[in-house]
Amino acid sequence: MIEKTKEYRGFQLLIRQNVKLAKRWMGGKLETAALDQLRWLTTKFGFSIALGDFRYVDGGWYVTHAGLLRLASRRRCIGIQASQVRAFCDPATGHWVFRATVFKTRNGRGFTGYGDADPSNVSSVVHGAEMRIAETRAVNRALRKAYGIGLCSVEELGYLSSPAAPSGAKGTAASSSNGSGSHDGQPRLRDRLCLLIRQYNLDPNLVKAYAAHFCGTQTVKEASRDLVESFIFHLAASAKEDRDGLVCKLNSFAQPSEVKP
Repeated sequence: MIEKTKEYRGFQLLIRQNVKLAKRWMGGKLETAALDQLRWLTTKFGFSIALGDFRYVDGGWYVTHAGLLRLASRRRCIGIQASQVRAFCDPATGHWVFRATVFKTRNGRGFTGYGDADPSNVSSVVHGAEMRIAETRAVNRALRKAYGIGLCSVEELGYLSSPAAPSGAKGTAASSSNGSGSHDGQPRLRDRLCLLIRQYNLDPNLVKAYAAHFCGTQTVKEASRDLVESFIFHLAASAKEDRDGLVCKLNSFAQPSEVKP
């Protein structure tokens, strides 16, 4: 009884810490449903935002590789095996496929997951590391199956496939004024925009024209980071709610073709 009381108090403390950090980092943008999901995930899996176990990106929670490994350790996972699926690997083009199996018990058959990576589905900042990313994705999928986690992992997203940069880091990517660089450990806005374009099969040139119009600038590069981020949120919401309507809106920015004499 005493142990259960301590465990309950520990979860309650972790929930309060997670909610406090989430509100601080998101600047009050979290909806009630997102906070309720945060509380449930904390109670169910013991994830910690402060330890980087999961993150809130584009309106949803995503678990991280570190969070999955810590969960496996807490649940006393027996072991993880990972190997290349050589028939589908092509080192010349940077395409890699891995198979991972998680064993929760000594006599269990294990839970298997596959992960792939190539230059087209990883962040540009980690080009050349596709093999490691493919292995990480495979392990993540196997761990999510083993412990019944329906959340996608951060590393399985193309624009978030690299570790978050420290908030105090300096450099051209972090100091970019047009919103293309990373900021406070968040993914580059350019990569987030590219993912949306691929996900909803949008015309990139029309999206750029729409973005410039939305931000009130001649080009997207001239817009501030805040404006670009607002546009990305707007684009994601529009594509999810009414893709056909969004496509019609984008088509209005198409340049009229010249009539040849």
